[in-house]
Amino acid sequence: MKLKEEERGKRILSPFKIALAFAAAKLLKNRSGKPIVLVGGNLGEKYEDNASVLHQYLNKQYADTMEVYWLYDPKTNYAEEQGIRNALALGSFRNYFLFFQADYSFHGHSIRYDLAPSAHKFLFLNTKTVMTHVSHGIEGFKKILIQKEDVPLLKRTDFFNCASQFEMRIKRDEWKIPQEKLIVTGFPRFDRYTANQPAPHVKKVLAMMTWREWLMESDSREFEKSDYFVHTSELLKHAGIQELLESQNMQVTVALHPFMQRFESHFNEITSERVHFIGFDQLSISQAIEENDMLLTDITSVSWDFLYLNKPIIFYLFDQEDWEKKRGIYMDLNKDLYGYKAKTVEEVYEFLKEIAVEGVNFNKWYSMAPQFIDFFDQNNCKRLTERVFGKKNQ
Repeated sequence: MKLKEEERGKRILSPFKIALAFAAAKLLKNRSGKPIVLVGGNLGEKYEDNASVLHQYLNKQYADTMEVYWLYDPKTNYAEEQGIRNALALGSFRNYFLFFQADYSFHGHSIRYDLAPSAHKFLFLNTKTVMTHVSHGIEGFKKILIQKEDVPLLKRTDFFNCASQFEMRIKRDEWKIPQEKLIVTGFPRFDRYTANQPAPHVKKVLAMMTWREWLMESDSREFEKSDYFVHTSELLKHAGIQELLESQNMQVTVALHPFMQRFESHFNEITSERVHFIGFDQLSISQAIEENDMLLTDITSVSWDFLYLNKPIIFYLFDQEDWEKKRGIYMDLNKDLYGYKAKTVEEVYEFLKEIAVEGVNFNKWYSMAPQFIDFFDQNNCKRLTERVFGKKNQ
């Protein structure tokens, strides 16, 4: 399944641009003499997650010794607004030129979406770059969707970073990644936080559901009839929950997964004085994690951050059977969850009432955190870069 379509005109011109960039990269030397590092994530549409945190670390620690670049989607303006240093437009001639000259690269989703559009078609031309997949969240819930065009990209990647031995086993046994490519150095995104920092009181709730690939081709009418929309609407309109939010002076922020942003208009109507929706363009996931006191979700990877911070989580699994049948799950959702598990909106209401009224401001399953996360020291970027940059000296 394609996450992003390339415009027809660009598809026609890209082969010529890539060929010229490859020839230029072979003929021209790197003038600075410094190693070139490319970093990209979130399909170039957001400066978020592991890739952005690692990019910031590289700019701080290696600014004098390396050329570090961030890849962004030219349809966006966040790189300019945020003043991101050495920002490169994906699909530009310079993007392809540096792709062939780069000594190292780090990507969060895929080489073809984060580092070089259509990379799966010409990846064999790049034999120089040490490529590392840093992921965007801990793998543990949804099974990976490996498309035919993904196979050469996975094979070409030199390193796959893992948050823990738990995740490493998934990538080794389920993804079939060779053991020597798997490095357990922790996730960069966790360097943003000090672990075990629950809020004094639960007043702000982040409601965030992950995406569902079986809905991606739905039209508006089909989406409104889906279990996803019906159950989410029922949850946010529930009279008991509305009364609880009012009596406890609580606020709920509803955010869609980035891949579901085309359905945002359907959620604008599901608002109230205590429930508001935030669009993809306004959403900062890292800020939302820090500002909210608890998470209401299905199986989004953001839940690992809330576990790391020891904040309460309610897993609303109204379509658990669909997940297990249509996508597959690495974990046992009946045994391995690190939060309250609800299958109905009434169960969500009861758990939310327990948290709000009884003052449960922490995660009762926090002791499970070391099963999924190996490091809590905020040195994940340091471990990762030292491991990857040492490869050429081995």
